[in-house]
Amino acid sequence: MPEIIDALGNHIPLLNYQRIVSLVPSQTELLHYLDLEEELIALTRFCVHPKIWHQNKTRIGGTKDIKVERIKSLAPDLIIANKEENVKEQVEELARLFPVYVSDVNSLRDAYTMIQDIGELTGRTSKAASLIKSIKTGFNNLKPLQDKPSCLYFIWKNPYMSIGTDTFIHDMLSRCGFQHLLQDESRYPSLTEEQIKELNPDYIFLSSEPYPFKEKHMEELQQLCPSTQVKLVDGEYFSWYGSRLKDAPDYFQEIIKTLS
Repeated sequence: MPEIIDALGNHIPLLNYQRIVSLVPSQTELLHYLDLEEELIALTRFCVHPKIWHQNKTRIGGTKDIKVERIKSLAPDLIIANKEENVKEQVEELARLFPVYVSDVNSLRDAYTMIQDIGELTGRTSKAASLIKSIKTGFNNLKPLQDKPSCLYFIWKNPYMSIGTDTFIHDMLSRCGFQHLLQDESRYPSLTEEQIKELNPDYIFLSSEPYPFKEKHMEELQQLCPSTQVKLVDGEYFSWYGSRLKDAPDYFQEIIKTLS
């Protein structure tokens, strides 16, 4: 039987799945792009795109605290999960009962693989291939900064948390021409105000998620690093690795244009 092998080496057969549960916001948005309105039966409370699904579809908790028994009661025939966003033990419990596709997306190349896999699993191979082509065109046309300015990208406050080289966000920053200063750190390192001051980056980017940075936080960091340009950015374009990627290059180009 034809099958897909996910990021964890799980074998998921290619069947006619009709009852899909998504545990990942960016992949939920991808399922909507692939026209799976009838097939998607449940999502997390953080699956805010599309809004109509967030309002009307069954919710099964958050990405880190999914309601396993509620999912079981829905009797899905396919569950879409992610290695980082979901809890391993909860995913493993569900995988004993249902087919579970687990992605692990740390780069644009990983995103292409995930989109292709989900396209094949859901019978939307052609539409997924078209989406990948569109995303590739957008990134091929992206004109990055040539002087490789230094930056720090923050996703959290108290403590300030940034990103390491093995993250999807780091890949996006690199494609824009930025040199993230935490080159040797992994995943999501924390920094003290003194460390931020010592690093003194050309730019500091404050993400809109998961921590909702506001202008007052910009002012705090501006006082800490007077010569640094501090900017609020839409975190979804830097960290959502589904269909939102087709619009990401335009968003990045606008940032580059503004900074240059």
